[in-house]
Amino acid sequence: MSALRIDALEKTYADGTRAVKGIDIDIHEGEFIVLLGPSGCGKTTTLRMVAGLEIATAGRIEQDGVDVTTLRPSQRDVGFVFQFYALYPHLNVKENVAFPLRSTEIARDEVERRVGEVCRRVGLTGLEGRYPAQLSGGDRQRVALARAMVRRPRMYLMDEPLGSLDADRRLEMLEFIRAQQRESKVTTLYVTHDQGEAMSLADRIVVMNDGEIRQVGSPAEVYEHPRDLFVAKFVGSPGMNFVEGMIHALGRSTVFVPHGGHVAVPIVASVESGPATIGVRPEYVRADGAGPIAGEVVLDEYHGSHCYTHLKTSWGPIVMRSDSSHAVGETVTLSFNTSSLHIFDRGTGRNRRYRHV
Repeated sequence: MSALRIDALEKTYADGTRAVKGIDIDIHEGEFIVLLGPSGCGKTTTLRMVAGLEIATAGRIEQDGVDVTTLRPSQRDVGFVFQFYALYPHLNVKENVAFPLRSTEIARDEVERRVGEVCRRVGLTGLEGRYPAQLSGGDRQRVALARAMVRRPRMYLMDEPLGSLDADRRLEMLEFIRAQQRESKVTTLYVTHDQGEAMSLADRIVVMNDGEIRQVGSPAEVYEHPRDLFVAKFVGSPGMNFVEGMIHALGRSTVFVPHGGHVAVPIVASVESGPATIGVRPEYVRADGAGPIAGEVVLDEYHGSHCYTHLKTSWGPIVMRSDSSHAVGETVTLSFNTSSLHIFDRGTGRNRRYRHV
């Protein structure tokens, strides 16, 4: 049985805006699922419908096989963690964590025990008497997480919980959230626009755009085997390189001829002739001095173990990942690892070489 099943879920607002357009998601017990996409893609609206904070226009939400589509938030067994903490400023850490248990019939000594246990788990021991204003951003987010955990819900719902933290705190909390989820094995639905968070945390990523699901898969699958042009553009930092041109199937061989170029690049794939966009990740671009592409270095990003070199070429802008840096203004000759090329249909954006892993 699925821990959470979303079936043909829709949300249309009074002004006619269709925020979510009939999506389906099946989440297994203990999975960490990340909804990833740009602002306005419908991911937070989806999370809020699962929480009961938004009412679905159509579709069905099941938790452990039970239809919860129209239930109030208090009737759903979920713990919600918001981006901006939503802590009560007049309550100290201990009181904030205990707040969800106030209206229950749990005995006072059991409340004390649970609060003490969860504070130890999230690293708040010694801070129980402090107020939110006396805490760092990371510690406030720990309090918010502890408050969600203390109820021992069947599911955690997290809406960009790290968005307001600086880089060091974000990394610390990423490691912490994943470790806690693996230990507790609580099913988690996490929303972010940050692909780094998604790739670090997720068992599976649900890539969304314009209220629709574009691809569902493991981090490796959505990176290495993007289903369409949008996923290829959105997942990856820096993103995939794209070149416009024509595919020509010539008997047993297939070649790609770029617009603005006169060299045919062999394609290791059997695809139909016609206009297409090829895509290649920066790590599959090589400066070997013998390739068909000449480019001028316009920017070189040094990252210690590697560099991202940005080049201006007759084929368009291209980014290459390499082990060594290049001087701005230097001319570099490039080639592609053709077995790693993706071929996108010009009209539909579909990846002609997509395969589900």
